[in-house]
Amino acid sequence: MRALGEEGHDVIGLDVLASPHTTVVGSVADRACVRSCMAGVDAVVHAATLHKPHVESHRRAEFVDINITGTLNLLEEAVAAGVSRFVFTSTTSTFGRALTPEEGAPAAWITEDVAPVPRNIYGTTKTAAENVCELIARDHGLPCLILRTSRFFPEADDRDDVRSAFDDLNIKVNELLYRRVDIEDVVSAHLLALERAPAIGFGRYIISATSPFTRDDLAAIRHDLPSVVRRLFPDYEERYTQKGWRMFPSIERVYVNDRARHELGWSPRYDFRFALDRIAQGADPRSPLALSIGAKGYHEVSTGVYTAR
Repeated sequence: MRALGEEGHDVIGLDVLASPHTTVVGSVADRACVRSCMAGVDAVVHAATLHKPHVESHRRAEFVDINITGTLNLLEEAVAAGVSRFVFTSTTSTFGRALTPEEGAPAAWITEDVAPVPRNIYGTTKTAAENVCELIARDHGLPCLILRTSRFFPEADDRDDVRSAFDDLNIKVNELLYRRVDIEDVVSAHLLALERAPAIGFGRYIISATSPFTRDDLAAIRHDLPSVVRRLFPDYEERYTQKGWRMFPSIERVYVNDRARHELGWSPRYDFRFALDRIAQGADPRSPLALSIGAKGYHEVSTGVYTAR
């Protein structure tokens, strides 16, 4: 909403909560509301969802209503309104249990070709929504691109043991190595997807910071991540010592963004190298957009990490 408005586009922001960037308060599960918003629209960016933190506070039926039925509502009304392109914000959580290899196995190399294995209702409904996107795209010729975004939320980590062991920004910079992306890079990917959708037709893309690792590193990063990071970034320990930070001992997967970079022409800026350079300058490694947006929480009333409503 911020970026498209700044570029001079006439934008409609549909959200369940009022905000400076909400023009219509409503839900994608409300077909009539969706229909009224779609009039005269040329392109749709569908980012509405129940997230993983809602698994503890919402029924599975609500995930189906929002993530699947809401997506179908938007797609069918987009077709009826003659919309020229549709971009769906999905998640790397669709991969589910495929993200965690067996004990002793190398880290998983995650591309768009990895088959999802359901882990929870969030990933399951997002995968189903992706399939609905593909069905409508192929049946009706609606150009539709799916962006499987990795972690870009500014909220604290949902794992108690990780939060207690690492500084919050330390966690996020570590994750840039394999499963995090800055929101400014997420936005640029969406803008490119809007531009490229008519030419591509249909596609799925992993949107994550470019990892420095290759397939040859997968065994090593599973059992001794610091040694690999030390080899690739000889200055990292000095930067981390300045901050009192630590590297994770190991990681279990790596997200690969090659397809998005090659087919969309996406050039993510905020990677681990960028973060180290910013730390060396005494600056915050996050983008201005990330700092401007800040943490919003996942519930109307949020007093903890992920407080149930």
